[in-house]
Formats: sequence, structure tokens, C-alpha cells
Amino acid sequence: MEQQDIKVTIIDLNGNSHTVDAPTDINMNVMELVRSYELAPEGTVGICGGMAMCASCQCYVLSDHNLPEKSDDEEAMLADAFYVKANSRLGCQLHIRPDLHGLILELAPDR
Repeated sequence: MEQQDIKVTIIDLNGNSHTVDAPTDINMNVMELVRSYELAPEGTVGICGGMAMCASCQCYVLSDHNLPEKSDDEEAMLADAFYVKANSRLGCQLHIRPDLHGLILELAPDR
């Protein structure tokens, strides 16, 4: 069965909301999605390349989706990151899957 794109809403650092198409068939993650749509200033998101080593792709999950558990690496990065909230996740650790259709995220401030 062919995978379909899903809709993901991303609120950028200026508070603007962007509903974008996210492919579910290429193992893309939220950090890569933000970069591909240029929803954050270049060089500010995904500095480590998606290795859960910098927290530059931290985002707040605003919708009520069943997300995978945080890995130890993600927990460790969020423990040292700024502006962490209970709903903080690293975008590089959230892979685009069909069951995330309608996901709503807000990019965390970087400074």
C-alpha cells in the first residue's frame, strides 16, 4: 500500500503557523521537515545533523499524539537544553509516520 503525505502544523519562532505536507515514506524526521520548508533561520536547526547531540531542533508538541518514548540520548540533551517544557521533544527524534497526521509543533527559542 502506498504511503500518503500527512499534514503537520509548525509554529515558527515568530509565532507564524505553517501547515505543511510531510512525506511518510522516506524516514524523514521533524527537524528535516523544518529545514526543508525553511521554517527556521538557516544554520539554527539540526546543527548536529540529527544525532540528538545539540537540542537545536527542540520543539513543543501541542497536539495530543501518541509519540514514541524519548531515548536516553534525547532525555540527556533535553536535561541540558534551555527553555525545556514538559512537552519538549527533539525534532530529529520524531520520525514522520502516518499516525502523526495533524501533529502540531512549536519551535523552541534557541536563545
